Formats: sequence, C-alpha cells, structure tokens
Amino acid sequence: MKQQAAATVSGPDTARRAPARLVQRERSDRVAAIGLRTPWLGDLYHQLLTLPWWAFLLGLSGVYLGLNVAFALLYLIGDGAIANARSGVFSDAFFFSVETISTIGYGQMSPATLYGNIVMTVEALSGLALIAVSAGLMFARFSRPTARVMFSKVAVVTEYNGIPTLSFRLANERRNQILEAQVSVTLVRDERTAEGEWMRRFYDLQLARQRSPIFAMTFTVMHPIDPASPLWNETPSSLAERAVEIIVTVSGVDETISHPVHARTSYLADELLWGRRFADVFAETQDGRLAIDYRRFHDTEPIKPPEANQAS
Repeated sequence: MKQQAAATVSGPDTARRAPARLVQRERSDRVAAIGLRTPWLGDLYHQLLTLPWWAFLLGLSGVYLGLNVAFALLYLIGDGAIANARSGVFSDAFFFSVETISTIGYGQMSPATLYGNIVMTVEALSGLALIAVSAGLMFARFSRPTARVMFSKVAVVTEYNGIPTLSFRLANERRNQILEAQVSVTLVRDERTAEGEWMRRFYDLQLARQRSPIFAMTFTVMHPIDPASPLWNETPSSLAERAVEIIVTVSGVDETISHPVHARTSYLADELLWGRRFADVFAETQDGRLAIDYRRFHDTEPIKPPEANQAS
C-alpha cells in the first residue's frame, strides 16, 4: 500500500476545517486561493482556453468591435483621411475600419491622406495579429481531446464474495471505445500526528481490476476492504470525522482521435452508501441485442446486511 503525506497542516489548537473537495465537480467546489498573485493577463493563453464557449465568443466579439470603434475614431480625427466618406460620419469610418481589419478590400472608400494610410497600415497589422491569435485559439479549443466518462453519483460499500467491497461504476458516453483504460483510486483523509497536528494524507487503493483493454460500455471499479485496506474497520461516522475523500482518475486512448484522454471525480464520506448495491442496467431488446439503460445508472438498491465480516 503506497502512502504519500501531505497537503494541509493545521496547528494542534486550530479548529479543523469543514470537508471540501479536492476534485472539482461543480463550480462551487472550487477552492479559493488567498494571497496567491495570479494576474489574469499573466496566464492569458490558459485563461482563454479554459473559458466557457459563450464567454470566449463574447470576449472575442468585444475585442473585434472595440478595435473597430477605436480605429474608426482615429480615422475621424484626421480630416479627409478616407476618400468618399462623409465628413464626421462615424458609421462610414466604422465600416471602413471593418473592411481594413478583416482584409476584405475596399469599395468606394479608401485611404486618402498620409495620416489615413498610416492608420490603415497599423490597423491591417492589428487585424492580421487578431486573426492569427483567434484562429489558433479556436483550433486549440476544438482540437483539445476530451473524454465523456460518466461516473456514478455515489459509491456503495457491500459484500462481494464475502468481502466488504467499495464499488462505483463508470460509463463511456460516446459510442466508441477507449483503449487501455486505466483507473486510479486514492483515499484522502485527515490524520493527527504524534505532535497533535492534523495532516492530509493520501493512500492508493488496490483494485480488483485496475485496467480494461477496451472501455466501451460500463466498468464497475471494486476495492476489496481487507485488513491491508486503509478502509478496514472504518464506519460512516469515522469517515466523516476524518473528512475522507475518494479521488478517482481515468485515462486511456480515444480510438477515434488516437489521443490520450482523461476524466476525474471524487466521492465524499456522505456519498458512500453502506449496505446497498447498484441497480442492474443491462437489458435485452426484442431483437436480441444487448442494451444499457442509462436511466438507472446512478440508482442503488438496499440489500440485507451481511452477518459477518462487516467493515462497518
């Protein structure tokens, strides 16, 4: 059993923090950073890649319109800078700017003075840079490999072949296969040191099956809770007291794009259901084909608690 210590340490007299996820499921799970200097512009490329699509497109549109408004005002400053444009009319200068920054080509309007040609040159260069950067960002966002792995909302603890077992299940939401799928499960919990300090520790959980050569439908991940397991003799109340979190990561190669993909989730102590099992999702159609009912993917069923070898 591998053990790695560390994350958060608090003094012996310090009140313990409330349980919080290390792995973000929802936006509300995001850990707040206090005292860390991370200017938005300091990592602009990463920020633009992680923005939601609506925010990215809205920001790109704002930059495009803002540049055209700025250059339209510069054209208006120079009297007669644009040939065949109405004097002082903003709309003529704005649409001339749109033609310039987009390298569309001019109709009746064109630069008429040295000042107009200088502003046009600067705007053309700005337009080339904007198109290059926006095209690169769009391609990076579209080509970024992603996995659509569905995780069960809860995990269950029940006996399997007479051994208490922690189980949860995965499903590939795409109608393709993930090759050489690897699953890693880590237990994270608070422990008190001999000096009376609380420390966050990580334990790798051994799985009954950690690898699947082909992940096309569903995959039930199982961890036997034997004497070598960090979960041995644990109870729901003891897991909650230690702020336990089960971190799950899945990686593999998407056969469609031939690129590595990954997904992750986590389960807190109150998301571990004891004495329950997952509902069966496999069925058979009238024409004899295998079917999976994803409507029952997260459902669990109660079972009769075993009389011996309980982990609780």
